Amino acid sequence: MALNEHLQAIYQDIVARNPGEAEFHQAVHEVLDALGPVLVKYPEFSEHKILRRISEPERQLIFRVPWQNDKNQVEINRGFRVQFNSALGPYKGGLRFHPSVYLGIVKFLGFEQIFKNSLTGLPIGGAKGGSDFDPKGKSESEIMRFCQSFMVELWRIIGEHTDVPAGDIGVGTREVGFLFGQYKRLTNKFEAGVITGKGLYYGGSQVRTEATGYGCVYFVNEMLKSRNLDFAGKKVTVSGSGNVAIYTHEKVTEFGGKVIAMSDSNGVIYDEKGINLETIKQFKEVERRRIKDYCDHHKGARYTPNGRIWDIPCDVAFPSATQNEITGRDAKTLVENGCIAVGEGANMPTTPEGAEIFLNAGVLYGPGKAANAGGVATSALEMQQNASRDAWTFEETDKKLQDIMKNIFQACSEAAEEFGSPGNLVKGANIAGFIKVARAMISQGLI
Repeated sequence: MALNEHLQAIYQDIVARNPGEAEFHQAVHEVLDALGPVLVKYPEFSEHKILRRISEPERQLIFRVPWQNDKNQVEINRGFRVQFNSALGPYKGGLRFHPSVYLGIVKFLGFEQIFKNSLTGLPIGGAKGGSDFDPKGKSESEIMRFCQSFMVELWRIIGEHTDVPAGDIGVGTREVGFLFGQYKRLTNKFEAGVITGKGLYYGGSQVRTEATGYGCVYFVNEMLKSRNLDFAGKKVTVSGSGNVAIYTHEKVTEFGGKVIAMSDSNGVIYDEKGINLETIKQFKEVERRRIKDYCDHHKGARYTPNGRIWDIPCDVAFPSATQNEITGRDAKTLVENGCIAVGEGANMPTTPEGAEIFLNAGVLYGPGKAANAGGVATSALEMQQNASRDAWTFEETDKKLQDIMKNIFQACSEAAEEFGSPGNLVKGANIAGFIKVARAMISQGLI
């Protein structure tokens, strides 16, 4: 998608200042592509150079993480925290532990987080962090030692009023517990609001584990309702098999849909009778096994090593694994096979070519910065409970999550309509998220 001359000049400058960071460039281009009409209506955004300012992180930290493995050998990883924008509140965004993590990935995720957090309507800014550490194949003791070493550096720049990390890929309740324990040890403070995704018995929130998956389904349900449709009887494919995928499956099933395929980094399972959720939960949450073992327990299922889940015909698709997993070819296949809706459970899982194919085909398309905002929204609800020394029930928290996702859908729809792209939730999400942050930045002066 081509940018106008003014926006193209801004984009080229950002690329030149951030070489070799393809994912970050892609995320910036998507936002800029939506903002032409906004700058016409609000010329003050250009006068204050909001686009250039919002694309430059307020602070970036890269640090060494030395730790010792079970063989008493020293290992070295690299840690990151990018505090991107605090105009709406303290920095908020997850930590990702995965070998693919480098500065460009963290900046892309942090940039997306600005607008996602803005859409929630809650007072949180945008940030992201992580490490190229790979938890797979590591013992619990090794993971604990790594997390403790990681926090030895991170604790200096976080706090409940400053920066509140959470989990992401490779960082679940176990890792958050190790991180929080080390923070408490270093600061001599039980500051529950400093990190979210904690265990329920020491300040965690109900629904936090389920939030991203549930929230994505709530968002897609609103999209379907806009065309007088629902999940009943729909065949659904969900990439991944982690928290987001598992709880997407759970809520889809509750709404009457049938999940027929899931995946992990090694391959895809297909079960025309419907993937058994309890088996997946046992494998992934308890035994930490690979998804191929599913077929040993469900003889009618089929496993395809390195398979393409998007080749399987479905009515609704939930890309819930990682960035750029749906290519133009995949999007074309999904459209040809009759897919009517896509909800992005992962961050930026569709390439620009794929997104354009969905939009041109009239597919209901929920972009990640809107559709998967349920996770960070519930993290912010955890912060509220920690601040008031309170704990809400599952039902209370889930109702708040549902209302937030409905409001996000409404905000995206209205912004898309107002700025000449009715039904285009990609542009609607970027516009609605941007305007709120831009106004806050102008209000707070040149910072």
